[in-house]
Amino acid sequence: MAGGSCALNPEPMSDFIDFFVIGEGEEVITEVLDCLRDSKAHDEGRKRLLERLAYIPGIYVPCLYRAEYDADGFFREISPLTPAASPKIERRTLNQLPPPPKRPVVPYIETVHDRATIEIQRGCSRGCRFCQAGNIYRPVRERPAGEVLQTAGELIANCGYSDVSLVSLSSSDYPGIEELVASLFRRYKDDNLALSLPSLRIDNFSVRLLDSLATHKKPGLTFAPEAGSTRLRQVINKNTSEDSILQTATEAFARGWRGLKLYFMLGLPTETTGDIEAIIELVNRIVLAGKKSAGSRPQIRISLSTFVPKPHTPFQWVAQDSKENLDAKHEMLTRGLRQKSIRLSWQEPSTSLLEAVLSRGDRRLGRVIHLAWQKGSIFDGWGEYFHYQNWLDAFDEAGLEPDFYARRQRPLDEPLPWSHIDVGLREGFLKKEYRRSQENRVTADCRYQQCNACGLERWHNWCRAKYRQIS
Repeated sequence: MAGGSCALNPEPMSDFIDFFVIGEGEEVITEVLDCLRDSKAHDEGRKRLLERLAYIPGIYVPCLYRAEYDADGFFREISPLTPAASPKIERRTLNQLPPPPKRPVVPYIETVHDRATIEIQRGCSRGCRFCQAGNIYRPVRERPAGEVLQTAGELIANCGYSDVSLVSLSSSDYPGIEELVASLFRRYKDDNLALSLPSLRIDNFSVRLLDSLATHKKPGLTFAPEAGSTRLRQVINKNTSEDSILQTATEAFARGWRGLKLYFMLGLPTETTGDIEAIIELVNRIVLAGKKSAGSRPQIRISLSTFVPKPHTPFQWVAQDSKENLDAKHEMLTRGLRQKSIRLSWQEPSTSLLEAVLSRGDRRLGRVIHLAWQKGSIFDGWGEYFHYQNWLDAFDEAGLEPDFYARRQRPLDEPLPWSHIDVGLREGFLKKEYRRSQENRVTADCRYQQCNACGLERWHNWCRAKYRQIS
């Protein structure tokens, strides 16, 4: 038996995995284990066990459903084969975070992130339209500051760590984050505590917050503008102005930070040549701000990723950009950012294409994955082991085309292979957000401004209260 989660589209592996856990929480795992033990005690067969598992809310058993396709290969519908299988599998969601791990396994070899981690909050209310995690992990749930303080001490005592990372999708949005950081340093000053805060938004507050963490030399700062122009940032609902980005960089340079890493995405919906030129102009203005502030060139690293459309987001219908267009954009940025202080890096378009295929695929991709594995594609997460030709051969043998899944704009009324997985968001909300993106319209933060009626008000008290404020 094996389990999965709704963080990715589960359909491609449906031929090889017996069931998926859709959602989060120890409670559903406990229910699954109880079912397995009881089934074994009664010596039940595999079919009966899977039917019993399907009765558990949040459990998806692919073999109990039939997928149908039109003669031209388009997905038509997926339907249950037994009363045990629900037409919709609702995500299991916790109303509050479970206790954090306090005795994790400590590796005895060097690892990339060899530190203790504490999840300070789950979910994000910013509403970036490309972000799958920000959509499916709604609503925001915060861990009390007192629990974070106590957990940090137990991790230090139990594991010997002095480095602790406060993890969330948007750490600077945690209420009272400054006070929490100050309290951690006060309480554990004798333990040489070092804190890290990933996923900070672009503003002066984040710079001041990171400055309070720097005890010795200042490492590089990392921010994600995602797009070069204000218009395109409005399209993806990342409403950060160019002035705010420049002010943040200027403040960082004034406080002694010399290294800055910036993340941009290429191939975003409605992207034009002017948006690529805007990246060049923005980065050059940041370099100039660094020279004026410190009298020397800052070190700027630019990481370019290709936009990958994801299920359960407003961009799930959007086509991925072609290799030819992406290569031209890479070349344009390379020519426009030739300064020695700027370093560019990007992922190969073939890798991003495969990500998009697996993201928006249907059950037929199970055969492709199996064929690629048979051809030796095992450690494809490491670039030196990635053999794109294996995948092309596998698609050819399966009679499928990668572009059909990744580089095809889908009509809003086209049935989607993942539509039976209910993560809580109404399809109408996702369609509304997609249309707003086409009009360059920004949607307000539902945490601090207004409820956007995404669908979670059906399930969660906090969302219901917000929803009543606008109803």
